[in-house]
Amino acid sequence: MGSYDSTSQDEANHADIIVIGAGVVGIASALALSRQGLRVLVVDKQAPGMGASFGNAGHMATEQVFPIADTSILKRLPRMLMDPMGPLRLDWRHIPKALPWFTRLLLNLRQAPYQNSVSGIRALNEVSLSAWRRLLESVDGNHLLKEDGSFMVYEQESSLANLQALQSSMATQGVPIESWSGNAIRDVAPQLSESVRGGLFFPATGHVVDPLSVMQRLVTAAKSEGVTFSQDEVISGRVHSDGVTLETAASGKLHGRQVLVACGAHSAPLTARLTGTRVPLDTERGYHLMLPGEQSRLPLAVTSLERRFIMTPMSDGLRLAGTVEFAGLERPPNMERARRLHRLTQGLFKTPLDASEATPWMGFRPSLPDSLPVIDSAKDGRVLLAFGHHHLGLTQAAVTAELIAGLAMQGSTEAGASRRTPPATDQALPELTPYRLDRF
Repeated sequence: MGSYDSTSQDEANHADIIVIGAGVVGIASALALSRQGLRVLVVDKQAPGMGASFGNAGHMATEQVFPIADTSILKRLPRMLMDPMGPLRLDWRHIPKALPWFTRLLLNLRQAPYQNSVSGIRALNEVSLSAWRRLLESVDGNHLLKEDGSFMVYEQESSLANLQALQSSMATQGVPIESWSGNAIRDVAPQLSESVRGGLFFPATGHVVDPLSVMQRLVTAAKSEGVTFSQDEVISGRVHSDGVTLETAASGKLHGRQVLVACGAHSAPLTARLTGTRVPLDTERGYHLMLPGEQSRLPLAVTSLERRFIMTPMSDGLRLAGTVEFAGLERPPNMERARRLHRLTQGLFKTPLDASEATPWMGFRPSLPDSLPVIDSAKDGRVLLAFGHHHLGLTQAAVTAELIAGLAMQGSTEAGASRRTPPATDQALPELTPYRLDRF
């Protein structure tokens, strides 16, 4: 994505706020913080956008207001262990590390915590697209977002009851949703086959034409507004009366009045070091397969209910994404899971998809057992936190950035940090209690 900024030693080692993580949440937040007049330094061991932000499905999933699991996961556990190619996979070698996380997940399936999770997810999703409009308009990037809605289709008659139950549940939560016949869906997406009996249309969703292009636009805007970047790995850190000091692999020490931890699935160790709170963060390994010869196959994103994956049209092809694998951060990817996505498309289209020159990918989704992110401040505002968005990192990134900018304004206001008033929004931002660090 291009080289990092070259900065003077003083610029590299001192900032009003240091953002750890150059994914979409970190970069959007860095831009929002810079627009308040703060000197912002972004640190990541990868180039901007090259983690999960590069490979996500590109779907603005505002309809997904339910936690990542429900009680049916109990029935699926044996298959999760036995089927290495299944849509939901648990690597048996990861069980010792994953067991505490899964225990918390199951506890959060009780009625009260489950409903709290639904309310928290919905509150972010309901304002996420408007936040993205504001952000992209501010960087001349409106063309990168297509608000054409999306489909969830079904093929088997036996699936209709499940689809109707899902429609009812979503409607109860205020999700805009419509039931469409197979013929009506094919009027919009004529290359889908007759196997599609019908489905649900979500009018208040959309997709980006290319996640990396979005990142590039945000990074360019951030640089133009004074944000500096350093490709480095943060090893440790400590909070003190003057702010925060971070230890890095290459630069040594970095100093800032505040720090934002926004490094996705890698956020837990540093959060524990800076705040003293151990966060139960695990990673869902997600896969995609990019088909460069299929730019015009679909006009909008389509999810298959039975096949359990999504197809998103992008400027450089059709992205097939899906599957969840719990295997931690260290094990190498199983790219056969990505290639399997092409086989899942067989029969969905009138003619087969072109998989020549297809490229597979795997990335880490940062997931917490209650399916809510951490968006909070700690240590008297010196430590800000924005991570754990699981499947909704792209969807919720822009509104998260606005929330972080508000938290930063409440933090340190020592000399040199000339704060600006944030731009007015057309909707009230969510109340932050559901996303607090002290829920753990």
